[in-house]
Amino acid sequence: MAVPEPAGEDVGRAGVQAYAAEWTAALRRLGFVPFSAAETERLLLAHTARLARAVCAEPFDAQPAEDVGGALVEAHLTEPRMLEWSVRALGEGFLGRVLPAGTYPPDAPRRVTALQGGLAAGFARALRDRTFSQQERIARSAWQARDEAERALRDSEARFRAVFTGAAIGIGIAGVDGRIIDVNQSFADMLGYSVEELRRVEVASLFHADDAAGMGEIYQELVEGKQDSARVERRYHRKDGSSLWTDLAVSLIRHDDGRPRFTVSMIEDITERYALQQRLRFQASHDPLTGLPNRTLFFETLGRILDGAGPDRRVAVCFLDLDGFKAINDSLGHDLGDRLLVMIARRLAGCVAGHGHLVARMGGDEFVILLDGGDGLDGAVAVAKAALTAVAAPVRVGDQQLAVSASVGIVEGPAGETTASELMKAADTTLYWAKAQGRGRWAVHDPERSARDLARSALAANLPAALDRGEFVLRYQPIVSLLDGRMLAVEALVRWQHPTLGLLGPDRFIGLAEETGLIVRLGEWVLRRACRDAERWRHRFPEARVVVSVNLAARQADDPAIVDTVSDALAASGLPPELLQLELTESAVMGTAGEPLRSLHRLSGLGVRLAVDDFGTGYSNLAYLRRLPIHCLKLAGPFVEGIRGDGPDAAADHRDERIVDALVRLAHALELWVTAEAVETGEQAERLRALRCDTGQGRYFGAPMPADAIAARLAGTGGEPG
Repeated sequence: MAVPEPAGEDVGRAGVQAYAAEWTAALRRLGFVPFSAAETERLLLAHTARLARAVCAEPFDAQPAEDVGGALVEAHLTEPRMLEWSVRALGEGFLGRVLPAGTYPPDAPRRVTALQGGLAAGFARALRDRTFSQQERIARSAWQARDEAERALRDSEARFRAVFTGAAIGIGIAGVDGRIIDVNQSFADMLGYSVEELRRVEVASLFHADDAAGMGEIYQELVEGKQDSARVERRYHRKDGSSLWTDLAVSLIRHDDGRPRFTVSMIEDITERYALQQRLRFQASHDPLTGLPNRTLFFETLGRILDGAGPDRRVAVCFLDLDGFKAINDSLGHDLGDRLLVMIARRLAGCVAGHGHLVARMGGDEFVILLDGGDGLDGAVAVAKAALTAVAAPVRVGDQQLAVSASVGIVEGPAGETTASELMKAADTTLYWAKAQGRGRWAVHDPERSARDLARSALAANLPAALDRGEFVLRYQPIVSLLDGRMLAVEALVRWQHPTLGLLGPDRFIGLAEETGLIVRLGEWVLRRACRDAERWRHRFPEARVVVSVNLAARQADDPAIVDTVSDALAASGLPPELLQLELTESAVMGTAGEPLRSLHRLSGLGVRLAVDDFGTGYSNLAYLRRLPIHCLKLAGPFVEGIRGDGPDAAADHRDERIVDALVRLAHALELWVTAEAVETGEQAERLRALRCDTGQGRYFGAPMPADAIAARLAGTGGEPG
């Protein structure tokens, strides 16, 4: 037999050779090997390299292992102990010895498990096929020989009897009426009967109760002549009541005229192989730490439910994650963390025991409970509460008493209207909502909230590109003297001209820009554009001396480069520093210390005006406020909105008016300019003028408008807001 050359350049050659040598020694020790030691080692060297490549192959496929199993049979290495050693060695030492650390993928252990099963399956299949082929050919020859000429009858009978009695697999002959005519000793030994006992029973009585109906149909089709052979894996009853898994091949023998005569069955005991396959299947579909179904089995089960869902079928998942589990792992060690996970898994499985719900470990400290049908959302919530209660009970692991909690995201709905990926994505989002509420909480999926979150995430993802594409625009709102009505300043307000959503206000994206850190880039763009526009107004209307007011985010104020950025924007535009005002929120100003405070003083030193926006809503320390280099206070809109005149809530209006009066007096005492925001009516403007407020802005004085409209207003043409 030609022995293939090993092709192991892409795997660890030293490890492959050592493994092949040990494999060779083991096989020669366990049974007869029809080759020399050198030939055997060359053969096994090629098989070792092939298995190593299969572990690393993308995509992964266990077929090479089945081919290796078949090749062992082809090489007549069929001693059962050889298979046992080969499968065990593949699982116990293959990765560490053949493939150096770091050369195989993260899921290599799972792949090796699959290769073990493939090797065993390929070995058994090849051995079975060879044996069945030989035995069936011999049996047919024997029966045909008995019908031949009289002179060959005696020899044919002798040959058949030799094969029949000496075969390693069970052979049984039954009439078309289902009664056993004869069996060999191997058949009798498999089932624990004597040959004479089996000759007095019917075939159907030997079938396992779960397989009886299917086997009855197969035999019925055979005796009716609808088919000539069948091959299945079925269970038989032994005499002692135990079950026997077999690989059964049944052939129909006909008369010369074609009428069914009897059936010949050849049976191989595959009980051990079947048990091995079941163990491997369990290992592939269950979490090795907790014993719960793993994510693979979970998604297989969920897929079957969704694929077969009718219009009225509902499905729910409770996605559970332990709160603060990483802290437990980091402080107490991963061994204790693993023991905790095992206990939590038992509790979760116990709290739904008897309800038919699937509890699976998705990985780490994440678990999921699958409810097929059930009692709708109320039932899912009840399961989530039971799970949280089970987890929250005190846990003793070793000498540690732990208090554990979890968060649960609940998704429930019609099974026919979703997919596994959509369901789990919704569950993950809902789990995030539950965690945001605090420890030990559950949350129910809200499609509308999810849609808002998705839209918000999409906006956040598009922010950088939108800034690069120039999709942001500025609108300017007039700030008017309450004394003579002149426009003294404008506030620059950024808008997003979204290509599909239209013009978006700052409430839709400023928070996202702050969360993602883009607020620094966006704020710099606003600053530079506002300075350029203001310089154009100054150049055209030098007598107007309009100040442009630009909002400065807290993160911008904390940026060490803010002074250089402002200075560069002024230099690039040519705008005098005194025509630029920077607005900071009250909370940002009052929290300023260290370098940010020095930056404010340096900005003031440039000649730039500084204003506190939304004054009155924070926690100002007045003694601290008077030491800040600020020039203006902008009163928060709610105070101004409360000044409506003598309406039904006049007492509240007077209270707000007194607050505004106090704030204006305070600002003037600190020698600060006062601007009232959100002025909507003439009555409000008159009251603010009476309270000696300096300037006002709001819809009454003009809505935010493009730069050209501001220029038109300065020119006295009455430009309308854009």
